[in-house]
Amino acid sequence: MTDSADPTAGLDLAEQAALGSGASFWTTKAVGPVPAIVLTDGPHGVRRQSGSATDHLGLSGSEPATCFPPAVGLSQTWDPALVERVGRALGDESRALGVHVLLGPGVNIKRDPRCGRNFEYYSEDPLLSGTLGAAWVRGVQSRGVGASLKHFAVNNAEHDRMRASSDVDARTLRELYLRTFEIVVRQARPWTVMCSYNRINGVYASENAWLLTTVLRDDWGFDGVVVSDWGAVADRVAAVAAGLDLEMPTTGGISDAEVVHAVRAGTLDADVVAQAAGRVARLATKATETAGTATSFDVDAHHQLAREAAQRAIVLLKNDDDLLPLEPSPLAVIGGFAQEPRYQGGGSSHVNPTRLDVPLDEIRRFAGDHPVSYSPGTDVAAAVATAESADAAIVFLGLTAEEESEGYDREHIDLPAPQLDLLRAVVAAQPRTVVVLSHGGVVRLDAVAGLAPALLDGALLGQAGGGALADVLFGVVNPSGRLAETVPLRLQDSPAYLNFPSEAGHTVYGERMFVGYRWYDARDMPVTFPFGHGLSYTRFDYSGLEVTATGEGLAVHLTVTNTGTRPGREVVQVYAGHPGSAVGRPVRWLAGFGSVTLDPGERSRVEIPVSRADLAYWSPDAGRWVLESGEYLVSVGASSRDLRLSASVTVEGDEPMRPFTRESTLGELLADPVAAQTIATVLSSASPFGTDDSALGMNLLRMLESVPIGRMAGFSAGKVTGEQLDELLAGINAQRA
Repeated sequence: MTDSADPTAGLDLAEQAALGSGASFWTTKAVGPVPAIVLTDGPHGVRRQSGSATDHLGLSGSEPATCFPPAVGLSQTWDPALVERVGRALGDESRALGVHVLLGPGVNIKRDPRCGRNFEYYSEDPLLSGTLGAAWVRGVQSRGVGASLKHFAVNNAEHDRMRASSDVDARTLRELYLRTFEIVVRQARPWTVMCSYNRINGVYASENAWLLTTVLRDDWGFDGVVVSDWGAVADRVAAVAAGLDLEMPTTGGISDAEVVHAVRAGTLDADVVAQAAGRVARLATKATETAGTATSFDVDAHHQLAREAAQRAIVLLKNDDDLLPLEPSPLAVIGGFAQEPRYQGGGSSHVNPTRLDVPLDEIRRFAGDHPVSYSPGTDVAAAVATAESADAAIVFLGLTAEEESEGYDREHIDLPAPQLDLLRAVVAAQPRTVVVLSHGGVVRLDAVAGLAPALLDGALLGQAGGGALADVLFGVVNPSGRLAETVPLRLQDSPAYLNFPSEAGHTVYGERMFVGYRWYDARDMPVTFPFGHGLSYTRFDYSGLEVTATGEGLAVHLTVTNTGTRPGREVVQVYAGHPGSAVGRPVRWLAGFGSVTLDPGERSRVEIPVSRADLAYWSPDAGRWVLESGEYLVSVGASSRDLRLSASVTVEGDEPMRPFTRESTLGELLADPVAAQTIATVLSSASPFGTDDSALGMNLLRMLESVPIGRMAGFSAGKVTGEQLDELLAGINAQRA
């Protein structure tokens, strides 16, 4: 950008510093030719506050906007194209409401089911989270509105969120907690990234140069604005030096003055301040180019889109004897959520909906002339009488907004005991009982699944969820949602159970990359419902799996056939594993997914690409992603536990050749085909035990595998010198190279 086109050209130091903090709670400053812009909360709706009553916790009201399904619901669609359409609608509403940057999406990994903000995040899996997050960003930004990818990074709990340090190793960081952000940055190029409150390995995210500059900008090529979460900056000078561009909200000019003072004192580089100001100025210019060109949005069309998204988000967890879909008949509807639906989470993402579909009203509409009786469920005897008088009962269970929200974590994952007592009584009186769940975080379902013959998981479905639930209950829509996180048998089984939340200001990520289904599958641990699970009103068969290696990764082809009697959509999941890996890896991990919609009897050949990046692991030694050569096991199926077909494929990797040294172990050398023969000779002459280990009552070779080769010089009583070992290793390394 030339000086003549640079909106910061001619601005002095004070003006450049002023561009780096807010003018008010939701706006940046207009400085010289640089216009002010409005940033506001999302991500499932535009929470545009106006007037003097503004806050970041959803306490004050906001302008009416479409409340789409929150991420916990949207993730269950497994449908990037649909998520992108929702993003476009959010972009249109942002423009109509005068918003330049919508604060979303939230893509943090669901490490523990107790995190109070899990309803704002997509999944326990980085590929699913990243793919859906990238689609959301593309949709919003296609309308000339900026996205703000959050919360960067390793922000997986609400407890002590503004101080606690997430202590996590390099591989786990890259493969899980940063991988989602990397996918979104590389695929969708968000205009802004929001840094989180927490520390990462002892350093605040807002002051973490490794995170904000080395990883985000240098490694991933991010060229947008790094904005702080509201109130996340403890030291503005340190934050600017690390790569933060914009502190929000306003500090009344206090931190601006600190930046100016630091530059004049020589403790902060003036060029860094100028670069940050330039990035904020470019964002403001881009974001205001199309501002004011839209003043309204189609409320009806967006409500219909919200209903479509909610339909696709509903997961049929259980359907014994094909109880669902229901036929119009006398029905009993039980539970307060049927009349006062729980459809979004609490806190900064809370949206004032343009309208609200009530499930009870929608069910009555489908029932036609048949009576639909209602009981709130507070009086069990009355609820039982209501259920007994009907042909089937629909029981609404779940969590209230007070039980899960931004700002605090849950202490357990249980449904309220009175709800379970209610369900037991209703099922005893009415065996034809359907349960509908409303919740933002995972809830324990073993008791529910053991009682009810049919179970629908609605998660949080947004303002049109009531109509969507009725659509699925009565078969107007065939459910195709899939779980985006595992439902464990009990909280104690979850991987982070003993390391959640923080203790003395530190959260130890001791489970490493074994989060969610990676943990449960590696331990072959029973779960209530596995990752990716979801049933249908029809049935699908898989056949003809072919997996081939390509320059980009893998091409997975298979045939899916609808063998049932209804049209339906099937989500096909591809899992990869590398049994021969030299490093610890999950048994399998999600490597790709796609979907196909088929009429009864119809079949389709489905292709799902798997990128090399989604087969690789992060090598701390090499400082890069590494793809191992060898045989990979590729499985396709309907969940991480419902794998229908498998095939092996040989992959040519890109492992760096690590030269052998005196510190290389005998086991490492013997595992290398070039080194093995030479080292075997040395071992026979250098070992003080000879080659007969029977007298020692042990497997000598296995004992010696962990011994560094350099120590064999000492064991050999002078038969092999250190210099001879060095010469030997140099020859081996030359042959391998």
